[in-house]
Amino acid sequence: MQANGSTVAEILANIPDERKGAFTKLHETILDNLPEGFEPGISYGGLGYVVPHSVYPAGYHCKPSEPLPFAGIASQKNSINFYHMGIYADARLYDWFVSEYPKYSKQKLDMGRSCIRFKKPDDIPFELIGELMQKMTSKDWIALYEENYLKKSKK
Repeated sequence: MQANGSTVAEILANIPDERKGAFTKLHETILDNLPEGFEPGISYGGLGYVVPHSVYPAGYHCKPSEPLPFAGIASQKNSINFYHMGIYADARLYDWFVSEYPKYSKQKLDMGRSCIRFKKPDDIPFELIGELMQKMTSKDWIALYEENYLKKSKK
């Protein structure tokens, strides 16, 4: 689902009223905990947190004109979704998140490999998301990305 807007401010302004508070708080939580080297922006038509070309000039191997994606949030039809490529690429980080989640939320974890779906905005574990965002630097992400994805894409 494409976000409604072409800038971060437009996307935030166009979130449905019943989700706007939680979505904005999630965005602010991510920003407050975003390590140096990442920045908010538009990534694949949605609100993303990326390694900009000024830090990683090669960009994303699938589309080098795009900055290297790391995390994102989206207001989907039935949920607010949070995407984090670090938990997709790093099994230890994934395991940490899965084990910590029940300490922060009574709701069952609804998760794919990099996508966490929150059907009820009140159930978003903001503190846990903040901790997760602090666990991987942009340098760590670039190294992991190059190790896991660039080698595979060149085969």
